[in-house]
Amino acid sequence: MTKRRHLIQFASISLLGAALLSAGCSEPKPSFNAVDITGAEYAKGFEVNDHNGKLRHLTDFAGKVVVMFFGYTQCPDVCPTTMADMAEIKKMLGADGDRLQVLFVTVDPDRDTPEMLKAYMENFDPAFLALVPPPQKLEALTKDFKIYYKKVEGKTPTSYSMDHSAGSYVYDTKGQIRLFSRYGTPKDVLAKDLQTLLKGA
Repeated sequence: MTKRRHLIQFASISLLGAALLSAGCSEPKPSFNAVDITGAEYAKGFEVNDHNGKLRHLTDFAGKVVVMFFGYTQCPDVCPTTMADMAEIKKMLGADGDRLQVLFVTVDPDRDTPEMLKAYMENFDPAFLALVPPPQKLEALTKDFKIYYKKVEGKTPTSYSMDHSAGSYVYDTKGQIRLFSRYGTPKDVLAKDLQTLLKGA
């Protein structure tokens, strides 16, 4: 073997070794139980008043994992179950519970006043926040978040119900959309996903 061929072969082996070493050192992709929607081109942010009248943006919660759910206070089952589950999950996270921010977006702003929403949040956790989009802004917001909602007439003008999407969006500590958690996901399963995000995944 000539000296030139020997040097070329050595260089090729060195480059291959470096490539393999680099691949071996790369961070493995985190595994989630919820639907991984990292990089989605929707549900990227919002500008809505909370139940205290403060204008809120997703960036307000930097450093926290955010779980965002759309519902309404007179919902008979899905909404209170989801919020109760989130309160339990916060406790399950232990010391990291303070780094979880739950946001409840009303799809019934005609009946869900800020006062009602504040009381509703306090039933589950005083740190949970309700967002109150005015009716004219709700349509655009739900479209951006791919949320379905529809008014279902009741026996009286004020006894209607609201059909709506039942899952939750989950954002990481940098405000990036990461997961969609379906309604009914076991609490320990979702808690594990949130712990993974809180570790910086």
